[in-house]
Amino acid sequence: MAQIEAIQGDITQLSVDAIVNAANSSLLGGGGVDGAIHDAAGPELLDACRKLGGCATGAAKATPGFRLPAKWVFHAVGPVWDGGNRNEDRLLASCYQQCLELAREYGAHSIAFPAISTGVYRFPPDRAANIAIRTVRAHFEASGVEQVQFVCFNFETFQIYERLLSIPAIA
Repeated sequence: MAQIEAIQGDITQLSVDAIVNAANSSLLGGGGVDGAIHDAAGPELLDACRKLGGCATGAAKATPGFRLPAKWVFHAVGPVWDGGNRNEDRLLASCYQQCLELAREYGAHSIAFPAISTGVYRFPPDRAANIAIRTVRAHFEASGVEQVQFVCFNFETFQIYERLLSIPAIA
């Protein structure tokens, strides 16, 4: 039985098969979770990302985890919030779905997601969490993933995920 849960903590410290990086389209590092993952993984991650040639919004690409406890890093480029009229919801959902497809491709049975696009990209946290949970619930079984963790950097985000995860999925 698959497990989906919210935790509060540091995604770079998790011993899971894959962690998701809330990356920018260059994949060359940045602030927030992106910077933390690049720092923890070491300079090899930047070298690997340079070879990927960037990534489109709504898409994801994989690299090894290098110095991280995770085997893989899936770099997902979320949308910048612009009021909701530029396909932001669809693009954010695509990030989660693409990461689950990468999990299937790379044989990852456990995956940890940050709250993609909710930092400097300003996506409303409640809306983003709802999209994340709905998308993961709809697609994780086909991916072969057995454990999904939504890793929340702060308590407010953790509370949002806890509340939404307590609502049963509609079949």
